[in-house]
Amino acid sequence: MMMQSKHEWRTNMKIKLKEITAANKVNLDQQILDRLYTYKPYTNAETIGLTVAMKGEINTKTIIEKAWNSGKRVAVPKCNPKTKQMTFYYLTEWDQLEKVYFGLEEPRPNKTEMCPPDEIDLLLVPGLIFDRNGFRIGFGGGYYDRYLQNYSNSTVSLAYQFQVVENVPTETFDLPVEAIITDEQIVNVK
Repeated sequence: MMMQSKHEWRTNMKIKLKEITAANKVNLDQQILDRLYTYKPYTNAETIGLTVAMKGEINTKTIIEKAWNSGKRVAVPKCNPKTKQMTFYYLTEWDQLEKVYFGLEEPRPNKTEMCPPDEIDLLLVPGLIFDRNGFRIGFGGGYYDRYLQNYSNSTVSLAYQFQVVENVPTETFDLPVEAIITDEQIVNVK
């Protein structure tokens, strides 16, 4: 049987994600967040880096609020579509965000302070599909693949259990995350 292309994987997973009912999503998200909040690299982290989730994704706004309330610093990325590079900025309040392309919410660089990669203790790496070796299929922009080349602290991904498969197609530049936290378990890769 031929291996699906990354494009086919993405298309199929996006359909599956849309099938989650709102009530079930709230429940699954909470199970994932409960595991994250007791995950040692999270509890030890002073600064976490993560994207502001879009509709249908695991709700990271809750994570951001909780981090602020527990004294953690939060950094969120601004993407440069021309260079496909990402720069993180400290987020201290919601009005520092602006809506950009595709409805993404990103920091306003003129209202926020830049956060260098080595100041992020734990980076939450988004994706659509993950395998048990920590490899992922992202949304296709390659932003995190590029960012991870120069990032050496802890990485974790949050996913619904059905997003974790045996193997995903990988390329030489793909870097695995250290763990995947799902509604059922924590998959420790390293």
